[in-house]
Amino acid sequence: MAPRRRVEDPAQDAARGLRLQARTLGEAWLAVAAAILERGAEQTYDGAPTLELELVTLAISQPCSDDALIAQLGDPERLAWMRANFTDHAAVEELGMARSYASRLHDYGAAGHDQVQWVTDRLRRDPASRSATITTFEPLLDSSYIPCVSLFDFWLHGGRLAAAVYAHSIDFGTKGYGNLVEVAALMERIAGALEVPVGALELIVKSAHIYAPDVAAMRAVTVQSVPRPASQTLS
Repeated sequence: MAPRRRVEDPAQDAARGLRLQARTLGEAWLAVAAAILERGAEQTYDGAPTLELELVTLAISQPCSDDALIAQLGDPERLAWMRANFTDHAAVEELGMARSYASRLHDYGAAGHDQVQWVTDRLRRDPASRSATITTFEPLLDSSYIPCVSLFDFWLHGGRLAAAVYAHSIDFGTKGYGNLVEVAALMERIAGALEVPVGALELIVKSAHIYAPDVAAMRAVTVQSVPRPASQTLS
């Protein structure tokens, strides 16, 4: 039997492989949100309708957790919720009592292993290390919820702490800016312990999306607030 021919979908092909370069977290958030609204394909996430771009990379040259745009436009309650997820070891009720990012990073596998300290020690011992890599995925414990941000890779580049981070999906309507802030805060803690400045952040997102009920609100935000265009390339 002849192999089944793959049917190309031009709309889906146009909605994958985008690379956005921005100076700050807030600029990156608004740029990716605008791109999703402009060229995102209709998709679903756990049954909920979304607009989605596949395989988006955000290259942020000056990540800082104290971001003026996010402070101005983000929801303080959402930011506080994400901060708690990254700092409080308690189970997260809204995620079906899943383990928080804090517990995954500082008590991996509920076995007392502090991955953040491990990364710091590894880079302190070997500043040229290219394997200071940690994960939030706990395959022996994660039976239903899979953390959106699952891989953190740190290294020293030009005397600064750089990071490459992978996420299987991020909602850039109501929560993505909180993820960005907390990733930058984690970089700042590690950089501070190593006594080096924070460098560039590359965030790779398989599913960058906005949920359908948030589309109108995000259109209003991006129309009024998107700064000078970020550099965009398609892979």
